[in-house]
Amino acid sequence: MGFGLSVALYGELNLNKGEIVESNFHDYKVLRMTDMPVVEVHMINSTAAPTGVGEPGGPVVAPAVANAFAKLTGKRTRRLPFKA
Repeated sequence: MGFGLSVALYGELNLNKGEIVESNFHDYKVLRMTDMPVVEVHMINSTAAPTGVGEPGGPVVAPAVANAFAKLTGKRTRRLPFKA
């Protein structure tokens, strides 16, 4: 969830004359632990084949945040990262 939220809020690369400006995490913004909301996770026992615990949640974060923004503002956003 943290990675998905980081992509939704900050995941952006900038170009200058066709080259990526950011070179590493010192100039590429990612979600910091202090910015991460509290998340409650429940694992359910199952006889199904394992698929992972954390990975399946990542791709659904941006659409969930987009739906929350739409509910709050009445406007749909269709670009990442979300901008104010």
